[in-house]
Amino acid sequence: MIFSRISFVLRYYGLTRNFHKGSSKLHDQTIGEKLIMKVLNVAEKNDAAKSLAGLLSGGNLRRFSLNMHFSPSCLSSITRQHFFQREGLSKWNKIYEFDYTLMGERCQMIMTSVSGHLLGLEFVGNFRNWQGCNPLALFDAPVMKQCSQDYEPIKRTLEKEARQCGVLIIWTDCDREGENIGFEVIQVCTAVKHNLKIYRAKFSEITAQSARRAVQNLAQPDRRISDAVDVRQELDLRIGAAFTRFQTLRLQRVFPENLSNLVISYGSCQFPTMGFVVERYKAVQNFIPEPFWKIKVTHTISDLSVEFSWKRVRLFDQTACQVLYDICMERTLATVEKVQSKPKSKWRPLPLDTVELEKLASRKLKLSAKVTMQIAEKLYTKGLISYPRTETNIFPKELNLRSLVEMHTADHNWGEFANRVLESGPNPRVGKKSDQAHPPIHPTKYTCNLEGDEWRVYEFVVRHFLACCSKDAEGLETVVDIDINEEKFVASGLMIIARNYLDVYPYDKWSGKEIHVYQQGQTFEPTNIEMTEGTTSAPNLLTEADLIALMEKHGIGTDATHADHIEKIKSRLYVGLENDNYFVPGQLGMGLVEGYDSMGFPMSKPNLRAELEADLKRVCEGTRNPAEVLREQLAKYKDVFRIAIEQAAKLDTALGQYLEEQAQPPGDSLVTLEETPEPAMKCPSCGLDMVLKTKRDGTSKYLSCMAYPQCRSALWFPRNVEGLTVSEQSCPQCGPDVKKLNFKFRRGSMIPYCEDNYTGCVGGCDLQFLEMLDMRPLMGRPSESSLVATVASNQIWRSSTDMGGWSMTDNNVSGASSRVPRLLGGGDGSSDHENKVVCNCNLDAILLTVRKDGPNQGRKFYKCNKNQGQGCNFFMWADSVEENRQDGGRPLAAANNVPRQPPARQGLFLLKRYVGGVL
Repeated sequence: MIFSRISFVLRYYGLTRNFHKGSSKLHDQTIGEKLIMKVLNVAEKNDAAKSLAGLLSGGNLRRFSLNMHFSPSCLSSITRQHFFQREGLSKWNKIYEFDYTLMGERCQMIMTSVSGHLLGLEFVGNFRNWQGCNPLALFDAPVMKQCSQDYEPIKRTLEKEARQCGVLIIWTDCDREGENIGFEVIQVCTAVKHNLKIYRAKFSEITAQSARRAVQNLAQPDRRISDAVDVRQELDLRIGAAFTRFQTLRLQRVFPENLSNLVISYGSCQFPTMGFVVERYKAVQNFIPEPFWKIKVTHTISDLSVEFSWKRVRLFDQTACQVLYDICMERTLATVEKVQSKPKSKWRPLPLDTVELEKLASRKLKLSAKVTMQIAEKLYTKGLISYPRTETNIFPKELNLRSLVEMHTADHNWGEFANRVLESGPNPRVGKKSDQAHPPIHPTKYTCNLEGDEWRVYEFVVRHFLACCSKDAEGLETVVDIDINEEKFVASGLMIIARNYLDVYPYDKWSGKEIHVYQQGQTFEPTNIEMTEGTTSAPNLLTEADLIALMEKHGIGTDATHADHIEKIKSRLYVGLENDNYFVPGQLGMGLVEGYDSMGFPMSKPNLRAELEADLKRVCEGTRNPAEVLREQLAKYKDVFRIAIEQAAKLDTALGQYLEEQAQPPGDSLVTLEETPEPAMKCPSCGLDMVLKTKRDGTSKYLSCMAYPQCRSALWFPRNVEGLTVSEQSCPQCGPDVKKLNFKFRRGSMIPYCEDNYTGCVGGCDLQFLEMLDMRPLMGRPSESSLVATVASNQIWRSSTDMGGWSMTDNNVSGASSRVPRLLGGGDGSSDHENKVVCNCNLDAILLTVRKDGPNQGRKFYKCNKNQGQGCNFFMWADSVEENRQDGGRPLAAANNVPRQPPARQGLFLLKRYVGGVL
């Protein structure tokens, strides 16, 4: 018994294997005689992982060192009441472990985290180079999801922990981005352990009750929501990169004095947001004040003056107003026609959603939306408020509002008011919006230990919650109508009867207005009757709250992205702030908007982006196909981009007016429109297109992967091939991804085998033709999660764990690069090599055995014979070689190490062998 407790503690430090060799496989760890299931839990941030681990374990964090001494009784107490922290491969993302009962089984929970998105969408090869292609090509260029170098330690931690676990639970934020991050985690983990059971924890606050409820009601991740994010990411990348490169490369040349060091970025949300600012600014600048006249009546008794407003309000004709004024002055006696007293209420606020939080914090707390959301995220992670990104302003019926109010009854600022709410019962207003995911923002825990802006935001959330659960403010309004020689005037007064919610909500003002006591039929002589002159006023420039309201109204961005878009246009100098409050456009912003407007494009209008946001919602709901949305949106922007290049001189003219710089010739580099080369086949290693290229010296042609240099797959043709083009015909045997090629051979070089002009397939179906070209059928392996193709045509919608009926091969061997495709080069085909395995360096591979703990321990594999870092990244399981030999196949063929494919994809790809992988 003592031994099992010591073993329990030591396994948190990876010491179990040294302490007891019999428990080397962590996923088979036992306590006593019962198997302990290991569950990997992944949160979106380290703070969230730490908080969730503490809440689920019900204990405090303990860190152990090897020098600590403990007794058996101490061990028993520790293992029951604490969770443990150990280091991962990322110093910012710790690993927390604790015991838990999940689905009726005792298990060991391993809780860790990512740091937002783990994988990022990027162009590949020369398309990353701003000078490497025409920007128009970016609408069709290949893209890949990759793990950046900074996040590689996080990825390796997930892979390491996933290998020893049987269950994966996703604890990322329950919104679109969180769902997509969850699928990135799933992709990485299932690449090393394909049979993981995967669940999604749904929660809206980081509290013990919410965390336990989430574990008890685990769901499945929603692929539709993740697909919507994939669509948005790819659109933003392609459209943003194309327009940004076009604008930057051209305008830096045209206006070198002002713009030579600036990136002139474009974003399909940035431009409409900037357009709102420009539109309001122009309205103010173009406003022409118009004079008006009105009649005002005052009645003063003692120190109280009551002002009666003219029911005609105002007239823009001075003569007409003068005539009416003279009529009033002919008989000035006023007659009270009606006195009406009626209850009047000031409504308590609706439950708080994200947009209202951003707007109210901007107006009342003078905090930017960006700062407000950063603080709200911190408060949420600390478990003080519910999830701050929500579109809902209706409290669900199952939410216990009374218990939330009770938490605040002891506070000296609002405790008394909270008790009053409990006496009458919480009764919040009911809004009209619900995202069916998260409740309105509300406090989840009481604290008085915050400072600065964190305290101000927390206080606002608490006061808003208590106010919306209270009652409307009540008053009595008196309205008096009078007549002066048939001209009508009106005055009103207000007496506040009960302040109610206003007692806890200082952000709203409602003051009484005194009025004399009047009786119907009463007459009196006004103290003064005068005709006054005024002018109409220009609209105010936009505040941040106004801008957010316009973005929400027109569907630009989401509640989670409004603040980011505003910060982006500020950082790019497209807009600035006047008096730290009002937005004004900069010279660059004005020029860009007017330039595109002169082309007739609604680039600064919300229509295009609003259509996309509406389509993304439909993708989430499952009513629209994500691939269709992607194609439609790209087609719209691509057409606009073509015309923008043709009419780019209008952009120069518009900017020249504001930059006060003589426009310089742009050169020819941005005028030529070069399309992406026609793909010939799919790369067997990474799944992207392979296209025809010519060697720099012009001596030979080859097929190259579009992902070069990340992927070095290549197929070289002999020098007697003088001409080579991709035909429109697909090979009926190899499948639609493999196109036939039109060959033009050197005259007579292929006779009698074939004519000088020949159309054939190099996908592997025509072996006789391949022998004539001195080529052998080779095949690469699918790439792993660090290099995942997401081409718009067909690959972005395919899960890494659902590869069209076949799955990725497993890899638990350290040292094999997951970022370089594993290409298997063959020998020279002589009998000396028939029973050998040859690596990419054209050397005999060496046979090794997996020593590392995991499901592949003891399994043999082949790798490059050279020292690590000097050779290639060749890898092949030995048992796959033996199986192929038993079947009479050739062990040199890389196809032996690739899972079987469905019939439509059984054509073999050809890779001409090369040394060192250099084209």
